[in-house]
Amino acid sequence: MRAVYLEEGAVNQHDISMAPISDVVETTFFENTTEENKFEHIGDSEIVFTNKVIFDEETFEKLPNLKYIGVCATGYNVIDLDAARRHNVVVTNVPAYSTESVAQLTWGLIIESVSHIGKHSESVKRGDWVKSEVFCYWIDTMGELAGKTIGIIGYGNIGRRVAEIALAFNMNVLVYTAHPDKYKTADSRIKFVSFDELLSQSDIVSLHCPMSNETDRLIRRENIDKMKDGVIIINVSRGGLVDEKDLAKALETGKVSAAACDVVSVEPMRADNPLLKAKNITITPHVAWASREARIRLIDTVASNVRAYLDGQKLNVVS
Repeated sequence: MRAVYLEEGAVNQHDISMAPISDVVETTFFENTTEENKFEHIGDSEIVFTNKVIFDEETFEKLPNLKYIGVCATGYNVIDLDAARRHNVVVTNVPAYSTESVAQLTWGLIIESVSHIGKHSESVKRGDWVKSEVFCYWIDTMGELAGKTIGIIGYGNIGRRVAEIALAFNMNVLVYTAHPDKYKTADSRIKFVSFDELLSQSDIVSLHCPMSNETDRLIRRENIDKMKDGVIIINVSRGGLVDEKDLAKALETGKVSAAACDVVSVEPMRADNPLLKAKNITITPHVAWASREARIRLIDTVASNVRAYLDGQKLNVVS
């Protein structure tokens, strides 16, 4: 069988090996693939490895040879699974490969938001400490996490890991999830609450839920208004969870004292995104998942998935 990997540049910048995949199936690797050139890149391939390229009914109709899609991520919302079933295409994903990495960056963004490490480092580099008349100074108020309340929206693998770390910081932990009964055995120090209760009581709101019709623009003006004055908002999940204009305005007024996002609604980020020039926000380019260790796990699992498929077995099959 012939395979193509459509977006190698998104996972490998010459620091990991793609051999686990190419050792299983003959594969052509493309640095990047767009909607405009996806059919040219895929050609008559029977196996496709992809991340963000859209596979809808029209795409499947134009690719009659396609038999297998290996999604190189946990989320697979770019694949129309009903259309995949109609065209007898097997779809697999890679669950839980980046839990530690995403939780780690979440806390990096939280700590940056309360301690302003970057601001102080830049101040020192500008020479402000050299000019200081006293041995220390601060350019923004710093806070402690201990005793504060973090509200975690979504309680999958990443949400649970973020909660565990919050307890180590001696924080109060509130969780909103659509399926609280699933976690009855969770740590008794973690309190499951309604969405509105979480918004009204949290000093920090951290998003760890999937993108769906129900969560589209979950963080918008009417819900921000329910939050504490000076709340901090963290989003390492999906850009569409946030109404970016409303968040930018809340940062401008101070209703939200700080925000940090690893994702935005359109990626790569557009020049007219209102968050780009917003006050008191840290933005990283969708890298929470991208530690070297996580990317190696990703490629290893992608290879295991397709090996299982070729052997007539099922591993991480979502359709």
